[in-house]
Amino acid sequence: MGITALIPDMTIGQLYVEAESRWDEIWDENAARLLVLLMFPRKHRKIMELHGDMIEHGQPVMTVFHRPRDEVKLLEEQNFDPRSASYQFVDIASSDLGPWMQQLMSQEKWLRSTIDVVPVPFSMGVPAQRGFEPISVLCFRHPDIDALERYYLPFPPKSIPGKCFVSLPRRQAAELARQQAEVLGVGRLEKKAKIIQQATPVETLPPQVKSQEGASLDAVMDNFSDQMLEEMANEVEEVVNVELPFARQITENRAEPVNLIDEPQEINPRPVENVQIPEIVETEPEIEMSDVEIEFRALVTELMEAGVEPSDMMDDSRWEDISERAMANGFETWPVFLQLTAVQ
Repeated sequence: MGITALIPDMTIGQLYVEAESRWDEIWDENAARLLVLLMFPRKHRKIMELHGDMIEHGQPVMTVFHRPRDEVKLLEEQNFDPRSASYQFVDIASSDLGPWMQQLMSQEKWLRSTIDVVPVPFSMGVPAQRGFEPISVLCFRHPDIDALERYYLPFPPKSIPGKCFVSLPRRQAAELARQQAEVLGVGRLEKKAKIIQQATPVETLPPQVKSQEGASLDAVMDNFSDQMLEEMANEVEEVVNVELPFARQITENRAEPVNLIDEPQEINPRPVENVQIPEIVETEPEIEMSDVEIEFRALVTELMEAGVEPSDMMDDSRWEDISERAMANGFETWPVFLQLTAVQ
């Protein structure tokens, strides 16, 4: 399985430039990669954003969405409804393409073809237009989407600006977390080699991953060193062996032994003063929700009460606006959506 991260204000081309510094051992600069175009109903976009979370792959997969604007009429001239689909460009290692598409092709019956990605004619006067050589790429489309021969862009596919979704291999991502710990000045790692045990172990802190809502459980657990676990065990042992003050008092005030065999008698030990142990009440901190989260939860709840299926909720006219504002405020809607609709 992969771990998907959102990187805003980025292009696939920029990620190529920063790949070595971002992912280090995960990134194989010699791996053969290719660019493909995926076309599917717009209500499936959220699922496709996180598609890599369900797929085993060996190299980072970089994706970006494009929404036709000035290019709409060029698509309509091909008898194609441009608003019927979402368009996702996927930069992927050749060896990972099969696993990435297997379920979509075999179970959902996606169709494969080739499509020409061509520049918008300069005569249209599209702002910030850049010329590029037309390219032919593999196109995978949902069976509900019509075929398309040409897709128009004002700039090269790897220069599409916006939100890039990067899926990192989960196993290698744990190693990346250790590298990030090294950048923070914690721990010592050997590049392109196995991690060796140090003579003097140092405490390792969980990594701070800015591109995710939180680090994965595997990444966090991998950063607990043996030294930390041993220290935790010692602390527990010390607490267990501490003699409580009132226990000593009870021992000192214990009644003399009584011979119950020769002459039974009533045992009347001297009263022991009650020791009051303060009760510790743990209170959960209140989590404040932002306005956009409250609005999103209200929308999903309203649609559920109206009997709308979770897969159809994204067709609501309010969905896209709330989702975009949530993204701008750093609120991840997908986990909340799963929680409210109980989708596994």
